[in-house]
Amino acid sequence: MPNLILHPSGPLRGHTAVPGDKSITHRALILAALAEGDTRVQGWVPAEVCLATLRCMEALGVSVEESRSRKIEGGHGQETGPSQDLLIHGVGLRGLREPADVLHCAGSGTTIRLLAGLLAGQPFTSVLTGTEPLRRRPMGRVAEPLRQMGATILGRDGGKLAPLTIRGGDLRGINYAMPVASAQVKSAILLAGLFAEGETIIHEPGPSRDHTERMLAEFEVEVEVKAEVEGRGAAVRLAGGQRLIGGGTLTIPGDFSSAAFPLVAAAIVPGSDVRLTGVGVNPTRTGLYDLLVAMGAEVRMGDAETRRHGDSHLAASPRPRVSASGHGEPIADLTIRHSPLRAAEACGDLIVRAIDEFPIFAVAATQAEGTTVVREAAELRVKESDRIASVAGELRKMGAQIEERPDGMLIHGPTRLRGAIVECHRDHRLAMALAVAGLIADGPTEVHGAEAIGDSFPGFVETMRALGADVAWSE
Repeated sequence: MPNLILHPSGPLRGHTAVPGDKSITHRALILAALAEGDTRVQGWVPAEVCLATLRCMEALGVSVEESRSRKIEGGHGQETGPSQDLLIHGVGLRGLREPADVLHCAGSGTTIRLLAGLLAGQPFTSVLTGTEPLRRRPMGRVAEPLRQMGATILGRDGGKLAPLTIRGGDLRGINYAMPVASAQVKSAILLAGLFAEGETIIHEPGPSRDHTERMLAEFEVEVEVKAEVEGRGAAVRLAGGQRLIGGGTLTIPGDFSSAAFPLVAAAIVPGSDVRLTGVGVNPTRTGLYDLLVAMGAEVRMGDAETRRHGDSHLAASPRPRVSASGHGEPIADLTIRHSPLRAAEACGDLIVRAIDEFPIFAVAATQAEGTTVVREAAELRVKESDRIASVAGELRKMGAQIEERPDGMLIHGPTRLRGAIVECHRDHRLAMALAVAGLIADGPTEVHGAEAIGDSFPGFVETMRALGADVAWSE
């Protein structure tokens, strides 16, 4: 496989879009399949994790057509990669069929956990598996509430690890307090709740992504969200048996998690000035933006616009309320210029709101004055890689001063990085973070295993090159 080669770069300049949001795409593919009528999904990009969900839904009897193609616009009007629109022929709430084979979720934790909830409500048996790293990731947190609802779920280590065998049907609603804030677990329970008798109520100990609640409302499902219930945190309430009404268009906003890489690159490469267009700025996802502001970055979010079913609509606030009438995802342009950074502390709610961005946040922290503290982030140990150990180990090869902690790390800066041969541990976000670090290192940097980038950001290299980065695949 080719490796990624980076050289110190001059200023990054220009504007670019980023691929469609993966978290929202997963939910669009699943909910459109359960809807009555055909739904067009615009602006998704066929990253490997999204393709895994698409293939699984097709294996469950859902017909999907590619309706047309367009391009993502790069830094100077260049086209950086393909984007496809899909037409999903919904089968209704009870229209899925038993798959003929094992459902392979590739390396996608979102796919396997959301499908576990979906399949818990089906009157047939399914098996979910994935890559070796995915089979190491914890599944007990989603299996336990689904068992309480009446599903039979078997797996390795007492049902805590994939492959998972799921026998669903005859579910009952539950009142469940999640021990840890998790959008994937919450979404799995909500999907199962669609098929359950009675109400399903989920209590969250802290904020997590609310894409599922927003999109259920897009399909005319009544979802009640309360910020505080009897001192138990936020609660989400869903009545079972509701029909999903399709027939419209879902436009996927740009992925904030993908935008994180050019954002941080522009923040740390001297002279840079970059604008990212049409990025999803759901407040449950923008923890990195808040961290960059706390670090003194010269970053700005434009006026938010809310994408709704079939149109775009100006919103007064980037925090639209979820209701039965339907509220979509807020989007905005992000601009950032290079500026000196100072250390910051990441803990509490920021961990949940920036959980996927910590590899690239660590790169930013190596260039910040002082000691950056990341704590209460033990969840990073069970991502695509152990992101505490792998981020610390690989950045130390480049000269970074990082101390591991059981639930986080200390990052001392600013540090002059040096080029090195680094390994991404089959982790797409680590591969891109190391690539950004290579833009400010002395000498060339070679990222091994960087083909993993295709899991989430097809066109990453082209996007960065369009902005002026010196990055290329090895021969």
